[in-house]
Amino acid sequence: MRERTLILVKPEAVQRGLAGRILARLEARGLKLIALKFLSVPLPMAQRHYAVHEGKPFYDGLITSITSSPVVAVVFEGRDAVAVVRATVGATDPVAAAPGTIRGDWALEIGRNLVHASDSRETGESEVALWFQPEELVPWERDTDRWISENQ
Repeated sequence: MRERTLILVKPEAVQRGLAGRILARLEARGLKLIALKFLSVPLPMAQRHYAVHEGKPFYDGLITSITSSPVVAVVFEGRDAVAVVRATVGATDPVAAAPGTIRGDWALEIGRNLVHASDSRETGESEVALWFQPEELVPWERDTDRWISENQ
């Protein structure tokens, strides 16, 4: 099923110069980029984004981290985009992430795991709506889609 998902290339990845390499991996999987922005995350947006974790011991660390330096916010679209992104990103704990995944190759700690990825179709939809206005999403026809998916 074609769906949309949000990716945040987190401050530690931006600071390490990995944003382009991370996005390139996701594009190479066959996902289509339909929105992208580079921004410093305002505190209210960080609090809305991580609201599900409010009250948990790691919440303050999430807020401090995501607001510490710019992020790259991206929307990808594709068949089973949420599952494809999560498989490409790897386990939340980089120690458990398989080699060949983004976290498995470039991260060592949960608190510096490089990328936020939506964890379900519903979360993806709500996160895309939080980070992007509808007019910022750019649906487009990609000529290579017929070489990526049989059902084009």
